[in-house]
Amino acid sequence: MAGNESRVVMNGTQVSYIGQDCEEIPAFIGEQYGGFAKRLDLSFNLLRSLEGLKAFSCLEELIVDNNLLGNDLLLPRLPHLHTLTLNKNQITDIESLLDHVAEVAPSLEYLSLLGNEACPNELVSLDKDEDDYQRYRYFVLHKLTNLKFLDTRKVSKREHEEAKARGAFMKVVKPKTDTESRDLRSVSPGMPYTPLPSGSRNSKCHKGVFAKCQYVYYGKHSEGNRFIRDEQL
Repeated sequence: MAGNESRVVMNGTQVSYIGQDCEEIPAFIGEQYGGFAKRLDLSFNLLRSLEGLKAFSCLEELIVDNNLLGNDLLLPRLPHLHTLTLNKNQITDIESLLDHVAEVAPSLEYLSLLGNEACPNELVSLDKDEDDYQRYRYFVLHKLTNLKFLDTRKVSKREHEEAKARGAFMKVVKPKTDTESRDLRSVSPGMPYTPLPSGSRNSKCHKGVFAKCQYVYYGKHSEGNRFIRDEQL
């Protein structure tokens, strides 16, 4: 225990315990520093849980980059927390995370999620582009309306306005994985795909199905688009 305690770096109200391969926050950190620490850096560990944060009642900044935190991440209520960085973890469900953070950290102004699958940044996800990332920003700002800084950029007034107007519709939907697709196919093996409801597929108990279809005509195959030569008149 004494050896681990000697690896804690403290500077005033700033506490760091970096690169120690711990899977949970050691109890002695909360016991010794939780009552006064305002900044806590637990980067480059193997954290899967932040349960030990309950002791940090005064915490204003939390840095937990390069850990193993996932969608089951739970934070205690941290009313004074204004900075949270979760870069390079294993978070994939952005909506669940934002709803939780909005509830437990109402004063949050600075958030960074780079390096997580939930953050579609083109620098770390080659299949994403700037449009994907901008939609993500609008959605985050829709959920966390007090943010002033997101990832590597300051939040602009225009982004806040756009998020307020359309942020709710900017959620980036994750496509089904190959495993999920196989599971869907295994439900009805051999049956070809059909958009019809399941009740209309049984030939012995057939039911009529009615629906609306919106068709937009662009005139691509219109006779008026053909060039007619003089000799064809």
